[in-house]
Amino acid sequence: MENLLVKYVSKSLSLSVEEINAIEQEIVIRDFRKGTILLREGEVSTRCYFNLKGLVRQYYLVDGEEKTTAFFAEEQAVNSFESASQRIPSKHYLACVEDCTLVVGDLSTETDFLERFPRLEILVRMMVDQDFGKQQEMLASYIITSPEERYLKLLESPYNLIQRVPQYQLAGYLGITPESLSRIRKRILVK
Repeated sequence: MENLLVKYVSKSLSLSVEEINAIEQEIVIRDFRKGTILLREGEVSTRCYFNLKGLVRQYYLVDGEEKTTAFFAEEQAVNSFESASQRIPSKHYLACVEDCTLVVGDLSTETDFLERFPRLEILVRMMVDQDFGKQQEMLASYIITSPEERYLKLLESPYNLIQRVPQYQLAGYLGITPESLSRIRKRILVK
């Protein structure tokens, strides 16, 4: 079976045989079933993930109601940065929306691997920069755009979240109720 991680890394860097062998032999890749909770509120995050296949959701429980704040699709890091870096309890959950294939690691394993293969740190930096930029844009969109504009932008997403995510989770992600999302969809269909 083709190693999805090698395929992803090879898009950005030409890998040596030694690097390919190390990735294939040392990096842990696991399958998780839909509904698997990767991290619960109150737990200290000790694992980091990279999504090779599937969809992971980040959500908070607020007064017993789930509030979705992020989706992590293919070729995206799935982490609780604050919890892991500061060793504090997570304020959110990470759960598999679909069956997922994820790279599973921890900070010390990643550090050791990057010390042995420093060229790969370039890729990690690129990923962090991309993730930071996406987070900035997402925050700005909640301040400067309407829910309908956010929904239209979501329609353009290459991850096809509209087809992959239940409506109530999409509504929460957009910061609206499922009923409001239904009204937005109807308005768009009429246009």
